[in-house]
Amino acid sequence: MPYRVCRTFEVENGHMLSKHPDKCRFPHGHTRKVECVLEADDLDDREMVCDFKVLKLVLSDWLQRYDHAICMNTEDPAYADFKARYGDRVIGHESEDPTTEVLARDIFLHLRNALADYRNGEVTGFPLREQVRLLSVKVWETSSSWAEYRA
Repeated sequence: MPYRVCRTFEVENGHMLSKHPDKCRFPHGHTRKVECVLEADDLDDREMVCDFKVLKLVLSDWLQRYDHAICMNTEDPAYADFKARYGDRVIGHESEDPTTEVLARDIFLHLRNALADYRNGEVTGFPLREQVRLLSVKVWETSSSWAEYRA
């Protein structure tokens, strides 16, 4: 059985689901909790999968793009107006609604690439071994609802 570690981040984020038949098609926000799970079959020489600091180093700044931003489908009729008014605080999702499932996938894919870049870079103090794998990203939309993406 592999060892697993999880680092959680929180971000205030809004979205509009233009394909939704009810209230979710209107702008609304969530306090999102993002859980990132890494695993390895064994522990390193410090008895860790990896230091939690690695996840903070590779993801914290990137997640800030979502903080107090609104995610929108680029095909939403209001997208151009929102983008013109709020600039980089509007995150466009090309021809798809930014559901919690889509956000979990996008964060997973970014994190997987960021971990590979980190592993291949000059690392001092907080190494990331080849055998450490990204298992999943879970994004909580509310205290009782979440979506998860796995490789």
